[in-house]
This record gives sequence, C-alpha cells and structure tokens, in this order.
Amino acid sequence: MVATLAEQIKAEAIALGFDKVGIASVDPPDTEALAALDRWLAQGYQAEMDWMASDRRRDVRNLLPNAQSVICVALNYYSGDHPDPSPEVGKIARYAWGRDYHRVVEKRLKALARWLQTQQPDCECRWYVDSGPIADKVWAQRAGLGWIAKNSNVISREFGSWIFLGELVTTLALPADRPHTAHCGSCSRCLEACPTQAIVEPYVVDANRCIAYHTIENRAADLPAAIAQNLQGWVAGCDICQEVCPWNQRFAQITTLPDLQPRSELLAPALAELATLSEEAWDQQFQGSALRRIKPAMWRRNSRANLRQQSEGNRLS
Repeated sequence: MVATLAEQIKAEAIALGFDKVGIASVDPPDTEALAALDRWLAQGYQAEMDWMASDRRRDVRNLLPNAQSVICVALNYYSGDHPDPSPEVGKIARYAWGRDYHRVVEKRLKALARWLQTQQPDCECRWYVDSGPIADKVWAQRAGLGWIAKNSNVISREFGSWIFLGELVTTLALPADRPHTAHCGSCSRCLEACPTQAIVEPYVVDANRCIAYHTIENRAADLPAAIAQNLQGWVAGCDICQEVCPWNQRFAQITTLPDLQPRSELLAPALAELATLSEEAWDQQFQGSALRRIKPAMWRRNSRANLRQQSEGNRLS
C-alpha cells in the first residue's frame, strides 16, 4: 500500500529526530482557545509580555496567507534530575541544560520544510520554534501531541511535559489528526506546589507571580519581594510544577539526542560565582545556549536574591 502524503510527512519528521508529530487543520478556528486568551489578557496575566496580545496570534493565516494545515512536532528534552541539591548551587530549568533548543528544533523543521517542498513544489511553508505569534500549545493539542495541562504546559502520554514544540504552517490541505483529550483529572499537585501561587486556577498561569517569568523576562533591577522570597534556588526558569506532575514522574524518558545532553557548567552553577558574573564570563559560559536571553545583570540579580533568601533563612533558624 502506498503511503499517503500525511503518512510520509510523519515518517520523515520521525526520521529527522522528532519524537512526535501530528497534523491540525486551520479550520475551524478554536473559538474556545481564543476566548481563554482574551480572558487571560484582560486579567493582565501576560505581565510585560506585550507580544502575547498581538492580533496576528489569533489566526495563522496572518502568518501565511492561504494556510490550510499546521504540522506540529515535539522533541523530548528530559535529561534527569538536578545533580546537586546543595543550597550553594543555583537551579536552572532543564530545558536550558543543553544546546539552544531554538536551533535544535529549527534545524529539523527547516529540513522537513525542504523535504516537503521537494514532494509538493507549489506548497508554501513557515516554521516556528517558540517564536512568532503562534499559539504553539493550542496547535499541539489540536494535532494530538498532548493536552494543555493545569500548569499550562503540554503533557504527552509518552514523555510527560518535557517536550519542545515546533510548528510548520503550510498551504497544503492535509487530513487532520484527532485533538488530544485532557488527562489531568482531579490532580492539583502543580497548583499546590507552586511557591508563589502563580497557577491562579487550573489552566491559568499569572506571569506576574511566576518564578520562570521573573528570572528570564523581568528586566527590572530588583525582583518583586514575593518572588525573591520564594526562589528556592532557581536562577533561570523553574521546573517545580513539572517535577511534581505524576505524568512526568511516571513517564519521563531520558533524551538520546546529543545536542540536548546537559552541559556541565549549567547543571550546578555556584550562586556565589553567578552573583558576580562578568560580561566576559557570561559570554563564554552561555555560548550557544537559550540562556543568553538572561543578561549578566539579571544573573547577578537572581543569584543575589537567592543568597539573601538563604541568609535570612539561616538568621531566623
């Protein structure tokens, strides 16, 4: 039996190294997801991430006229637990332990687009990796890769939520996969574990309260007191809501991709060293890393806030 184009696309995506692939149709629009986005924005939960309000995010045809399908891919990045739990060490979210995921995923998406255009020369494509005004998690669920969980991450049955997402928007009309159903059930571990109560209700995260947002996106000289007092060692991102998730505890698999293997200097950085990080040391330590988004002054701010928190805790104990 001759494989359909959709089957060939999926086989090629897997051959390129992706762990999951699915297809969603552009129509009909997901009015429920758009309404949820509007409610989130109306509450100001995007903090300073003004790009989340872009009208272009509401329809992928604003990105590619005549778009008909979105090919969604996922790449497992899990590489184990933090190796050093000592308080002198800063915690970095697992997604950033290896090579910059934008480059890792984009390289493969570009290759998939080139292959697709050899099969269908008249088709047009646009690819996105956590970039551009596209609702990546919504499309991942629509394409059957996983479901948007109560902590707002996409959970897959095979890898939990330790996955990078990417999208290839195309003018090809392809048969859509069945959207994934939700499987969080009555579990509320992520809501209960968040030290700043950033998950204000199931499926809704307030960035104003989120450790990951403030350590990565907040450019202010000082962190808000409610964040600084609850960092628990985190200097770049935060994995708490993922660490407590039963799906991750049961189904996480170690990635075999060399590009995503942890870099030793990012596994257990000393808070004292990060607190005095120079421009030169920053440039050397974070070459080829997604963490270059965090500038030297921010590393120093985040690390010093952790050290102050520890000092205050020791004084009161």
